[in-house]
Amino acid sequence: MKKINILVILALIFSLFTGVKSSEASSNVKVHYLNIGQGDSILIQTPNENILIDGGGKGKGDEVVAYLKKQKVKTLNAVVSTHPDADHIGGLTYVIEKMKVKKVYAPKVSHTTQAYKNFLAAVKKKGLKITPAKKGVEIATQSKNISLNFIAPVKTYSKSDLNNWSAVLLLKHNKKSFLFMGDAEEKAEKDMLSKKVIPNIDVLKVAHHGAKEATTTAFLNKSKPNYSIISVGKNGYGHPTSSVLNRLKKVNSKVYRTDKQGNIIFTSTGTKLTVKTVK
Repeated sequence: MKKINILVILALIFSLFTGVKSSEASSNVKVHYLNIGQGDSILIQTPNENILIDGGGKGKGDEVVAYLKKQKVKTLNAVVSTHPDADHIGGLTYVIEKMKVKKVYAPKVSHTTQAYKNFLAAVKKKGLKITPAKKGVEIATQSKNISLNFIAPVKTYSKSDLNNWSAVLLLKHNKKSFLFMGDAEEKAEKDMLSKKVIPNIDVLKVAHHGAKEATTTAFLNKSKPNYSIISVGKNGYGHPTSSVLNRLKKVNSKVYRTDKQGNIIFTSTGTKLTVKTVK
């Protein structure tokens, strides 16, 4: 009798503990910073949604789609084009053509490049419309403790100033937060600071691949990121610049780079972050 009771108790304990683990795993948020060379592409996975930010440069769309399929992503609830630069938007055409996409977000600025025209054509062909990405716009999520809000652009800029048009997305998962800066530079940072929309954050996607014109001291003193991700490949611009790397060092932010570590994947439980890199 005692032996049976012990077995019942052990079974109950096992089911409780495995249940907790299963519940925790199902409520996790994953953020994948893809290694696609000189450009940006980021996959956010909540328990109920998949969101893609940018698709790398022209010819990188197939790599992005292959990665999405490897993660068993069948539907993209949202695709975000941060701005029309080719190293961000170039691969999105292929992604939109090949994947099931529910919504598309982009800042309300146009461009004359073929990469941008191809992106617009792909959106139209799928019967989708572009929701303007700007401060105050939210990407819907079914989870109560997860929010996805655009905090920029906070104003309009000239059409020659595409980087500062960047759609900046803030992801909050309970006590943890991620900020995705696109290519936003000093002018946009100042505008965000003046509007008081930048909080302290855990993980920063460094703007413009580590260009010296972005990630200013004032911005870092406010955001104080524990981790900083630089999406970068071989380039002739000197990215990431020593000035940005030094500024990140001064705020004690641990830096990861796609050109050195490969794909960088953060997992958030809402109270704890873990990171792994895959080359």
